[in-house]
Amino acid sequence: MSLLSRIFRSRTFGPGTDDRAAVRPLWHRIVEIAREKQWYAECGVADTVPGRFDAVTLVMALVMLRMERDKTMIEPAARLTELFVDDMDGQLRQSGVGDLVVGKRMGKLMSVLGGRIGALREALAAGSEEEVCAALIPVLERNVTLIEGADKPLLAARVRRLADGLDGLSNEELLAARIER
Repeated sequence: MSLLSRIFRSRTFGPGTDDRAAVRPLWHRIVEIAREKQWYAECGVADTVPGRFDAVTLVMALVMLRMERDKTMIEPAARLTELFVDDMDGQLRQSGVGDLVVGKRMGKLMSVLGGRIGALREALAAGSEEEVCAALIPVLERNVTLIEGADKPLLAARVRRLADGLDGLSNEELLAARIER
């Protein structure tokens, strides 16, 4: 395959094919879960643009952690990341961020996602249910925009339950976005 063919096939494998179609339902489910009212009304995630971004990256990070455990999920994880980038790029542009700044902002957003993945990976490996929840609280305090009086233990328990639910899914169930809440 020539260099030009590889460059121009980045989004499609052929006429009318979308190489991200297989993970699109998963991306939509991630956003759907991040928009659930319980994150905001019960757990205390701020219902603001930063808070909603934090909820999306939180759920996305948990899904990415599940995907990284299986080498066959490397390509789907890359495609899912592309959908995240496209969506965030569109959101930035829609909010008035100019072309010259979008790239720099996207770099920061990807760095934020990577940092959250690392922090969650460590906290989720803390041991027992109680130890995981205790380890999650400071991670969530640092990485999620919360309102005053947020129920951090409830938020940590909800994050742990979501991570456990993702771990219990087969690859096929995950890609089909069969994430129960």
